[in-house]
Amino acid sequence: MPSALPDGEPVPADGALPASALAGAAERPLGFYLHVPYCATRCGYCDFNTYTATELRGTGGVLASRDNYAETLTDEIRLARKVLGDDPREVRTVFVGGGTPTLLAAGDLVRMLHAIRDEFGLAPDAEITTEANPESVDPAYLATLREGGFNRISFGMQSAKQHVLKILDRTHTPGRPEACVAEARAAGFDHVNLDLIYGTPGESDDDWRASLDAALGAGPDHVSAYALIVEEGTQLARRIRRGEVPMTDDDVHADRYLIAEETLSAAGFDWYEVSNWATSDARRCLHNELYWRGADWWGAGPGAHSHVGGVRWWNVKHPGAYAGALAAGRSPGAGREVLTEEDRRVERVLLELRLREGVPLSLLREAGLAASRRALSEGLLQAGPYEDGRAVLTLRGRLLADAVVRDLVD
Repeated sequence: MPSALPDGEPVPADGALPASALAGAAERPLGFYLHVPYCATRCGYCDFNTYTATELRGTGGVLASRDNYAETLTDEIRLARKVLGDDPREVRTVFVGGGTPTLLAAGDLVRMLHAIRDEFGLAPDAEITTEANPESVDPAYLATLREGGFNRISFGMQSAKQHVLKILDRTHTPGRPEACVAEARAAGFDHVNLDLIYGTPGESDDDWRASLDAALGAGPDHVSAYALIVEEGTQLARRIRRGEVPMTDDDVHADRYLIAEETLSAAGFDWYEVSNWATSDARRCLHNELYWRGADWWGAGPGAHSHVGGVRWWNVKHPGAYAGALAAGRSPGAGREVLTEEDRRVERVLLELRLREGVPLSLLREAGLAASRRALSEGLLQAGPYEDGRAVLTLRGRLLADAVVRDLVD
């Protein structure tokens, strides 16, 4: 969750949505994202809305405390129940992210989940995920999560090489994420993801292969691999600007992506989104698919974004301001926008093109269709799906996905 918030119109004090947003809501899948904004230390590349204890000291008082965060977030879940109304609507997915969710007690994460269960109900096959820092969990912690209803966990591994972790300011030791996978399996988790980052300054091709091999050796059923993006204002950006570490380029990122595709495919993983691979369709991250397919989700927590029926809104960023709004009986929403049909069409093209199933050509305007024909001739789109009316990226197209999608949305 990037730290910068967009502009938008004010959110009503009670958080009420336009009637158009709720029309037909009972027929649409609903997910919850729960943002935990706390971190023990700040990673040098991170631009997310997160805070260390030092950064919060004296700025939020008791309202910003980790100790009562589960109770505060539960207040927003209750607000969501009021805003979304009384139509029966079980929650299909829950994703707890951050920050470092596992800095909270395992019981707090379970209480937040149970608040959703009590207010909305959970679908019988609901996917319940939390992110986890490898150094902030142990077998007892994982067992509590599993017993409390979590059935999927995502560990931030990033790299298996110590010098790469050091550049990223990651605090875990090599080997710990792989051990966590085994501990999660022992606790009863069937679905385990490892997050990797490629393109870190000082990382070699062999370093990246070693990280992929270590991740696969741990036995996850899902791997996410993201190119490092150096965000302005981060410690890493300042180090690069001072010349302390080199910056990798797009060609390096492309080479690393090809290595990932080759290695993961050989191990039985298939890509289903440009940066995500799974051992089967049943192992795909359903929660992220809600985002990519424009479904409904409520994002609870400081800076969290939500979308329901074409209305998108976002909360105030600071934990103290967030808690203060809820304590005063007000929505913590900082702004919102009502998407036009054209907005929603463009977003569908932007997001669905990244999926293995691609995007219907019927969503493209005349200029976008012309661009799609060029992309097909250049080997960026697959011929078979194109004949069936869908734009689906080739491997080369995945390397140039951002450029392809810009052309297709006119």
